[in-house]
Amino acid sequence: MSTRSKAHTDPETDTAPEVSRGDLAELGVERLRSRVAGELIRTRERSAALTESVDDDDLTRQHSPLMSPLVWDLAHIGSQEELWLVRDVGGAEAIRPDIDDLYDAFQHPRRDRPQLPLLGPAEARSYVGTVRQKVLDLLDRAPLEGRRLVEQAFAFGMIVQHEQQHDETMLATHQLRDGPPVLTAEPPPAASGDLAAEVLVPGGPFTMGTSTEPWALDNERPAHQVHVADFLIDTTPVTNGAYRRFVDGGGYDSPQWWSDAGWAYRQHAGLGAPRFWRRDGASWLRRRFGHVEPLPDDEPVLHVSFHEAEAYARWAGKRLPTEQEWEKAARHDPSTGRSLRYPWGDEDPGPEHANLGQRHLQPAPAGAYPRGAAPCGARQLIGDVWEWTSSDFLPYPGFGAFPYREYSEVFFGPEHKVLRGGSFGTDAAACRGSFRNWDLPIRRQIFAGFRCARTPRPGELG
Repeated sequence: MSTRSKAHTDPETDTAPEVSRGDLAELGVERLRSRVAGELIRTRERSAALTESVDDDDLTRQHSPLMSPLVWDLAHIGSQEELWLVRDVGGAEAIRPDIDDLYDAFQHPRRDRPQLPLLGPAEARSYVGTVRQKVLDLLDRAPLEGRRLVEQAFAFGMIVQHEQQHDETMLATHQLRDGPPVLTAEPPPAASGDLAAEVLVPGGPFTMGTSTEPWALDNERPAHQVHVADFLIDTTPVTNGAYRRFVDGGGYDSPQWWSDAGWAYRQHAGLGAPRFWRRDGASWLRRRFGHVEPLPDDEPVLHVSFHEAEAYARWAGKRLPTEQEWEKAARHDPSTGRSLRYPWGDEDPGPEHANLGQRHLQPAPAGAYPRGAAPCGARQLIGDVWEWTSSDFLPYPGFGAFPYREYSEVFFGPEHKVLRGGSFGTDAAACRGSFRNWDLPIRRQIFAGFRCARTPRPGELG
């Protein structure tokens, strides 16, 4: 069946909603249990690879005050799994109630975590293994209906996504650690085809967010109609080569391109280039997971803050897209009026669609993944680099916190900017066209880049 077949019209909004994740909703209970078990096992294999590739000293060391020791992330993964699945869904006795506070991310800032009496590597591995065995036993018998937390295995999906998010955080810690390379991966595919620099997204309404994606998190909900005016958006993310021209042209020395807050941050932090770039005469090198290599001009720029992205966009005569513009470019199919799950349609991401899941340890060249293109023609909207938008992280109309306020609600406000699309370190389970990420506008250790947008000039569209 075509992934872009015409959907029915929603009588409440008179717009065509996105298709629900039928592969979960239509699975029989036993097949659903099997799929969830596979996701849990696959995710744990990634966590193990990230923590077993270094010795115990590396696991317990804090590689940056911005990040937790890797061993904290590992035990935190187990603690959240115990709280939500073993205790809440399963109704079982606590395994380690004595460590609840240690692994509460809101009680202890990252910079302070090395001073806590954390579980050591062997004890942490034993703990997460015990929790996982109880969860797999629970999965064999837990009802997957009758309660919102377990409908279509939501709580299990939430835990899969939580672990994958921490896996991406641990991957960022690997990028920050000193020492020889310990991670390996095949290079990404090459770019394909000659592409226009930007594509037009016609104005009009579209359905933003989701009310039907079974594992969507609260800030993605509910689906609602948004009107967006005509805009143009870059076909691909901004590349290292394009950003290098901004750097070499004095972009970091010219306050005219920066907001007041951005210029103050640039001066305070002494910024002169993206994080991990290093001059080598007239050229640039970058450090990538222990490798020092020539900067590849054709890859999307990485490790830039919101302020740097905004300054580049102004220098280029453009701007950052709003979150609404980004999602319309990524999901809206004008041929049907539907909002797709992904730019290419409703099928789950495959290696032909996007650079996800740590399959490669770098972004693919700009213009890769033609099979992942959106209806508007933009590429690489999913995977490769998280993309900064100009939007503050705010709730959608009708938002309701679920299953706890601390996932999204406490972060709403102008302090955090929205990022969309996922990176090469984001797993497919934790990324979709409606997925929203957020961070402080000064953050550079995350796998973030951007693409630009602009409003059409008068008379440009005829």
